[in-house]
Amino acid sequence: MNYNDRFIRACRKESVDRLPVWYMRQAGRYDPEYRKIKERYSLLEICRQPELAAEVTLMPVKKLGVDAAILYSDIMNPVASIGIDFDIVQNVGPVIHNPIRTKQDIERLKPIDVEGDLGHVLETIRILNRELSVPLITFAGAPFTIASYLIEGRPSRNYIRTKEMMYGEPELWQQLMDKLGDMVIAYLKAHMANGGKALQLFDSWVGALAPADFRKYVLPTIERIFSELSDYEQPKIYFPGVSSGELLPELRELQADVIGLDWRVSILEGRRRLGGKFAVQGNLDPMVLTAPQSVIERYAAEIIDQGLEQPGFIFNLGHGLFPEASLEKLRDLTTFIHRYSEQQITAASGHRS
Repeated sequence: MNYNDRFIRACRKESVDRLPVWYMRQAGRYDPEYRKIKERYSLLEICRQPELAAEVTLMPVKKLGVDAAILYSDIMNPVASIGIDFDIVQNVGPVIHNPIRTKQDIERLKPIDVEGDLGHVLETIRILNRELSVPLITFAGAPFTIASYLIEGRPSRNYIRTKEMMYGEPELWQQLMDKLGDMVIAYLKAHMANGGKALQLFDSWVGALAPADFRKYVLPTIERIFSELSDYEQPKIYFPGVSSGELLPELRELQADVIGLDWRVSILEGRRRLGGKFAVQGNLDPMVLTAPQSVIERYAAEIIDQGLEQPGFIFNLGHGLFPEASLEKLRDLTTFIHRYSEQQITAASGHRS
């Protein structure tokens, strides 16, 4: 079995013969085969069955021809181990039955026991490590994004309770950030030890913060996570979620390899704000996938052209796939990205020689 390492090479800013591509939420409800599985099992039930979770992880690799797999899991999985009782409710998201509101709530959170409570996740990683011909990306939710669910009790638009704690009880907030940071570090270290080939830290909602607040209340914990993981050779990605363009200059000292961009900032501008330090990943607006294929390809070509201006680019969406997306359009888009980028890279090397 030939191993495709284009994704790893791009993370490290090494040369590639064509751009690697994968899609956030690529194992999801846009796939009719996956929807049939979801008729029988909930997300969390799938996660607890390593063979089934591995099968779902493999689906988009086989069907779309992407250059990386991302572990089928959920950012909420590890919080069960620290003492949070939650469900993933359809059309809502995580619903917390014992939300975090007080000092006592934070103090009762336990250290994570990855082997004891989340052995099924590690077994899924080990299965995929044997079966995949592309790298496996594992992931965790970042502390701010996890905290917003734990404090609000469910997804929120304005994060009132979260910011109330952050601004009004900063010591309590830091205590929660420290505990969630410890959880993320232990969880991702276990992923790397069991066969994860890269990791992504999802901070889906941190774009709700002003840069100064991000710098003061969140960034120190993000920096600690990446610092603690820096001994691992696997590439490390930070995705600061949607509407996060104003936060990019704050990330320049992060010990990460790749920064994910949303579609509100161009690849060129994202690189400029990041000081050119990182490989970048992104950033097609997922809703472009509702357009005719010719329009999708026009948008993709513009992103590819910008991505190829410097080494270190991975094609992705600016956020996750949505259920109404078309499997056929995604397959055609993947083929187009590979073909068009290979043509551009070949043409550029011809000019240089």
